[in-house]
Amino acid sequence: MSSERRAAVFVDKDGTLVENVPYNVDPALLRFESGALEALAALNSAGFSIFIVTNQSGLARGYFSLRAFEALRYLLQQRLLDEAGVDLEGFYFCPHAPDLKGGPTCLCRKPMPGMLSRAASTHRLDLTRSWMVGDTLDDVEAGRRAGCRSILYDSGGETVWRSAPLRQPHAKVSSWDQVVRTILDEADLGRA
Repeated sequence: MSSERRAAVFVDKDGTLVENVPYNVDPALLRFESGALEALAALNSAGFSIFIVTNQSGLARGYFSLRAFEALRYLLQQRLLDEAGVDLEGFYFCPHAPDLKGGPTCLCRKPMPGMLSRAASTHRLDLTRSWMVGDTLDDVEAGRRAGCRSILYDSGGETVWRSAPLRQPHAKVSSWDQVVRTILDEADLGRA
């Protein structure tokens, strides 16, 4: 068994991997963002382990049950496997609500890096070779805090635009094709 740490791509769920339907647990409303399935398949084929990391404050707020969320999570994982051949390495979620100003109240809620750090420890990941892809600057910051490179997938999810050094993405893109090109181009430079 190799002791080498692997590279990963961490993907936010709502507004990045799937179309953002606030607090959705209805399987009929689960739709992947255009190009996301093909992109994750390409990244997985290139050797990246794929993880979902998602804030789910609807659990703390009582908008949906853990059982309903787990059913949606299972369906999402199954569809990734069936439709793209991507077997998720892990699915991490923060069930906590933010504070009154929208900030984290725990170490797992993005922009904190807890979910990424836990995945790295559990799955022997090299965070310096890994990427965080999300539609908000909280996603970008979580990736940077964990030691990853971060991509802002600009699908309209970011509405506050609070700037800070940890909130500067390594790349800002508007399509999943651009996500793949950015990550694979950087991986090729690292091998050169």
